[in-house]
Amino acid sequence: MQIEVLKSKIHRACVTEANLDYVGSITIDRALMDAANLIPGEKVQVVDNNNGERFETYVIEGPAGSGCICVNGAAARRVAVGDVVIVMSYALMDFEEAKGFRPSVVFPDTATNRLIP
Repeated sequence: MQIEVLKSKIHRACVTEANLDYVGSITIDRALMDAANLIPGEKVQVVDNNNGERFETYVIEGPAGSGCICVNGAAARRVAVGDVVIVMSYALMDFEEAKGFRPSVVFPDTATNRLIP
């Protein structure tokens, strides 16, 4: 049996940009992507803590160390710059494998979106 489990999570990052005139996606600082084990093009769920919006999109790599969390395209209407979001991805795996799996969870500094040492 296969089940879907949390694979990666960036918990409480701050939206730095909302770019309506883009062809969709979320641009994420490469350092956060690496820490959370996310790759370009990966499907993610974004949850906005300020307004309760939830949507799915895919990841685009932003400059490492930039603190960039930019929601692009139509989803830009669902967030505001300064909102706090949680970005999550999931993976399908065997039930027994899932029992021992530990997701990559990152808690950035919400003010800067940079990794806390």
